[in-house]
Amino acid sequence: MGIQCPSNSKVNIGLKVLNQRDDGYHNIYTAYQELDFGDSITIEKNDIGCSITTNVDWVPTDETNICYKAYTALKTNHSHLGGVSIHIGKNIPIGSGLGGGSANAAAVLKGVNWLYDLGVSSNDLEGIGATIGADVPFFINGGTQLGEGIGDQLTPLSKTLDGTFLLVIPDISISTEWAYGAVKNKLNSDDEMPNFAGFFSGENSSLEIFENDFERIVIPAYPEIGAIKQKLLELGARFVSLSGSGSTVYGIFDEDASAKEAELFFRPSHQTILANPT
Repeated sequence: MGIQCPSNSKVNIGLKVLNQRDDGYHNIYTAYQELDFGDSITIEKNDIGCSITTNVDWVPTDETNICYKAYTALKTNHSHLGGVSIHIGKNIPIGSGLGGGSANAAAVLKGVNWLYDLGVSSNDLEGIGATIGADVPFFINGGTQLGEGIGDQLTPLSKTLDGTFLLVIPDISISTEWAYGAVKNKLNSDDEMPNFAGFFSGENSSLEIFENDFERIVIPAYPEIGAIKQKLLELGARFVSLSGSGSTVYGIFDEDASAKEAELFFRPSHQTILANPT
């Protein structure tokens, strides 16, 4: 008997890249928002090891798959762990900045933990997740969280950013490695740190504090992304941003109808998704 594990997407509401660490990662400061759009992960027990199937040909099904890595990380801590068959139904595009792979890994950690009654706490699952990928810990609990360190130091925020989110995904896959390599030349450690948490607790109400540092390098390299951002603002979004290091541009609309109207504009030429915060 298999279990279905939610595997939602996320956007970054503001993303400051602070400095490169000795381990090669960068310290960041961001607000993560989980959305109700995502992939489907089905997990069943099997006799031994980890087998993976998927509905698309661009997801690897061997040990390089992030879900395989999640299973292996649990197996390292629980040597008696039985086998699993995982089916990944992909909806989230690769290289879109929506955290699809990380969410899949988190879904496997939670699903296998439940399926085999391992009793691993959420806190410990976050710790295991951090060894797999920087965004994996966020997806253990999801919702709205402040992310620091490499994204693994998490603080739940008291409210979501309400509105209808229109995701516009151009046919561009942006390498995270390239983006971090390029953005480090533009880092300014003298920049004053914005208070993202203060916005969510009601201390200030301006969305202008939420800037994504990757826009400085992604928009000049991919002018189409800048054009999408501008058009979303013209179509009435109250806030528009790149998610992660791209390539998704999202607009937050107060009115569902306005978001749907904007989607009609983009849909002929781009993949579009309407989603809500969870």
